Amino acid sequence: MGNTRHYIGDNDPSRFNGLKLLYVSTSKYEGDWQSILHSHAFCELFYVVKGRGSFITEDMEFPVNEHDMVIISPHVQHTEKSLHASPLEYIALGIEGLTFSFENIASAQDSLLIQTASGNVYKYNTRSSNVYAYLNIMLTEITNKEENYEAVCQSLLEVVMLCMLRNNNLSIRQNNNSYLNRECVQIKNYLDASYMENITLDTLASRSHMNKYYLVHAFTKYVGVSPITYLLQRRIDEGKYLLRSTSHSISQIASILGFSSQSYFSQAFKKSVGQTPIQYRNACKQQRQ
Repeated sequence: MGNTRHYIGDNDPSRFNGLKLLYVSTSKYEGDWQSILHSHAFCELFYVVKGRGSFITEDMEFPVNEHDMVIISPHVQHTEKSLHASPLEYIALGIEGLTFSFENIASAQDSLLIQTASGNVYKYNTRSSNVYAYLNIMLTEITNKEENYEAVCQSLLEVVMLCMLRNNNLSIRQNNNSYLNRECVQIKNYLDASYMENITLDTLASRSHMNKYYLVHAFTKYVGVSPITYLLQRRIDEGKYLLRSTSHSISQIASILGFSSQSYFSQAFKKSVGQTPIQYRNACKQQRQ
């Protein structure tokens, strides 16, 4: 009987500390493509499963084909276009806390490094690696959502990263969150000053130039609640002040605070305070007597 034992050498288990998989998305061109330049406050990996098309950055456009991987650094404006004759099908991963370094990148066929004012974009072909196999397993996990699938996907992300580093001499460094903190502070200040306006996630995403999903994630991590929850609580707090200190009607206060109706204001107020606006106002009057 033949027996071969392979020993595992020393490794660094903390190599990818701080990295977090935010999402995995799949897209296929079906004639309704919305090609709009956008950016993220995090790194995105764009893997072409099938088809052909082009990738567009702030400064240039370049072709992408099957098995191409595009690394988009944080804050770089980008989008993609598909050829009608060979529809694009791709997988995209959003990753928090990651920035690739391209200083020692090895030149290779089918690779391209683009330097923009906001950051770098790098394209190379992964045909000879196992990246697609691991991405497929990740998709299966996130689709079936079996127990601990999040941990499995996070671990698979690290496997994908190792494959990328092995084949392309890339290096990574931890991302600085100071930019994100400044963005969250600006959003919070805007909500504090403009809570009476009609504010949606689309409004905040447009002002901050952040993806809606990541905006909610980053703001919740920084403030403790989502932007819309914070906005609602800010309105309720101001409503309590107006109920105590003015003679405005409930309808007037609801309008001042930016609520779409008096009933919505009353419902939200009671859920937060435990009393209706009228009950709260009467209780405050009794305390002053």
